Amino acid sequence: MKGYVFHGPGQSAWEEVPDPGIEDATDAIVRVDAVTICGTDLHILKGDLPEVRPGTVLGHEAVGEIVEVGGDVRTVRPGDRVLVSCISACGRCRYCRESSYGQCRGGGGWILGHLIDGTQAEYVRVPHADLSVHALPGAVDSKDAVLLADIFPTSYEVGVLNGRVRPGDTVAVVGAGPIGLAAIATARLFTPGRIVAVDLAAARLDAAKRLGADAVADARETPEQLVADLTDGLGADVAIEAVGAPETFELCTRMVRPGGHVANVGVHGRPATLHLEDLWIKNVTITTGLVDTYSTPTLLRMAAAGRLPTSQLVTHTFPLDHMEEAYDVFAGAAETGALKVVLGEPQHDVVAVRPT
Repeated sequence: MKGYVFHGPGQSAWEEVPDPGIEDATDAIVRVDAVTICGTDLHILKGDLPEVRPGTVLGHEAVGEIVEVGGDVRTVRPGDRVLVSCISACGRCRYCRESSYGQCRGGGGWILGHLIDGTQAEYVRVPHADLSVHALPGAVDSKDAVLLADIFPTSYEVGVLNGRVRPGDTVAVVGAGPIGLAAIATARLFTPGRIVAVDLAAARLDAAKRLGADAVADARETPEQLVADLTDGLGADVAIEAVGAPETFELCTRMVRPGGHVANVGVHGRPATLHLEDLWIKNVTITTGLVDTYSTPTLLRMAAAGRLPTSQLVTHTFPLDHMEEAYDVFAGAAETGALKVVLGEPQHDVVAVRPT
């Protein structure tokens, strides 16, 4: 088969790789029908995650069809259409028993495209399949469903829920890329008083308005002053960091009100300064986190009911073998206007229904 292989910082290629096979009785092999590219993949290509070994197939989000399962898999079988979660879960360790699947100590966590070969390929081996894939309702299109593998649960869990967004809150979202936009969309579920989006790109700020931001600010024009003006000098109840840069994290800590929450979602490749000389007295809560994907079943039900604006985030589609072009478009978002790119083959009109 072919897959998109990381060969070291700045080096990658769509090339032939060995077909995956069942290695453990809990594995499933999935034929990839739709896959997307994550900002984390760009961090890997820049060398920000040195634990990713050269020769690894990238990608941790996919929709596809089960083609083979190990002997211990009970919840899916060949022919099932599934969402491949960005997080794998053994289901037995302490963290899995607490639904903290991202911290799995039984061979799960974020492993696809990180510690083992990932989803940006024609086929992928998914360990711990019973808890790591989700059967898809026929009402959810593949290019929409693939956004539920990572960005929506990440934004919802690590941003909105960790930030404890409540009705009437002022929520500042710093970074209006796909994660930030999904945070805006899911923050609206809690009827905040206002949402302020901050970014450098005018096109992304326009997208933020379409997805429900009440106000937008150019990151170069002291957005903390806008937030202060909107809150009578108090600051945001919740500041969500969705970039992964020292400057944006520090901006969030300046924006948040005393007693507020800073929810860091971005993947950081450099140290950020924590200004405790200013924050120690403010009762500010700062949270970090890797997504656990415990919310994926809920988000899937919402998507099936038309309650999530997934399709609004997909700006470019490509055949699966146009991976290198798709990476160029996604990485050059400032010029291309890309939000999410989805790669895959045309979907079948008939969805097989497993007999009960």
